[in-house]
Amino acid sequence: MAENHKRKNRNGRKIVVSADGPYVVYGGVPLVQKTQIVSEYGEPLTWRTGVVLETPETYDLCRCGKSRFKPFCDVTHALIDFDGTERADTRVTAERQVRYPGGTRIVVKRDLPICMESGFCGNRLTDVEEMVPHTDDTQVRAQVMAMIERCPSGSYTYAIEEGEGDIEPDLPQQIAITTEITSDGPIAGPLWVTGNIPIERADGQPFETRNRVTLCCCGRSNNKPLCDGMHRIEKAQEGTEGE
Repeated sequence: MAENHKRKNRNGRKIVVSADGPYVVYGGVPLVQKTQIVSEYGEPLTWRTGVVLETPETYDLCRCGKSRFKPFCDVTHALIDFDGTERADTRVTAERQVRYPGGTRIVVKRDLPICMESGFCGNRLTDVEEMVPHTDDTQVRAQVMAMIERCPSGSYTYAIEEGEGDIEPDLPQQIAITTEITSDGPIAGPLWVTGNIPIERADGQPFETRNRVTLCCCGRSNNKPLCDGMHRIEKAQEGTEGE
């Protein structure tokens, strides 16, 4: 595993969380736009990739959510006394995962602390947890696999047999500026980091390198630097205040 990470990171790409400040991105990591595709019922189905933004080799991304030039930092965090204290659990995913019993030729696992409630794990009729006992049906099993692979945070993972390694989607090394589609219209989502890009915390605590990571960029997450879905609550509150 260590050799694999070394091979993937020889380009020097990494993201460094600065104390009460931005994400500093090194190594020319591609920055793209991605927008949710949803069904007529509002169910997230997949992602549409938009433009690739021009960036220098090193660039800063807003973490406080108040920059006038998002996704880039404009130092507003220093003016508003932004508190970027990191509270995300420092244990590795394998130590936190729970397993959903009853799967046939699939072992479904979930790391709850990193979930940001993106909605790809369910639809208006059912969800992954309810589907697992029915995975003796290969079509159900395939749908569960597809739902899990679209989970941006990597909260859901799966293996084929107990004791085997997780199967991960083949994702590029990039950072996506996400747009979520809600009943109230499009809203800004988290920064979606893919491709096993190392992330270094400002407080020096360890941070597992993973294939899928969602980083908070609204400044309100209680699980910084990870997204916990608070951007949706913020948007809902703004709508209420405008009534």
